[in-house]
Amino acid sequence: MDATEIARACADAMWAEDKASRGQGMEIVSVEPGKSVLTMPVQDHMVNGHAICHGGYIFLLADSAFAFACNTYDQRTVAQSCAISFVKSARLGDVLTATAAERWREGRSGIYDITVADQTGTTVAEFRGQSRTISGRLLGHDKDGPNDPSS
Repeated sequence: MDATEIARACADAMWAEDKASRGQGMEIVSVEPGKSVLTMPVQDHMVNGHAICHGGYIFLLADSAFAFACNTYDQRTVAQSCAISFVKSARLGDVLTATAAERWREGRSGIYDITVADQTGTTVAEFRGQSRTISGRLLGHDKDGPNDPSS
């Protein structure tokens, strides 16, 4: 398998177990090494008392795109830290797209930037995540056993 096929296989393995992302109506648009694009429609249950999308759902979309981008190398990887800046409100019926891109990766650490935009291409939020590789693989077996996620 080449790097793009490995990235897609990792995404498929994660997606099968990712009830949080699937449960909010997210879809994977694309995945390649160090990158991912996910979409999510803003649904009725996501709207807060100000009639805008609750920031937690926007964070969830960005965090999911982050996860799919940093897990493209068949090494289990989790968030070490992340921060988000909300720059525009999203509303019921908007379709949000999170585009994640690796900025730096070395050893067990990485930095990823994720832009969340609405269906017009207007930026809604900017997210930066720092990743940390833990033990275990997404595909097949490794020295720790089948898909051992322990760190």
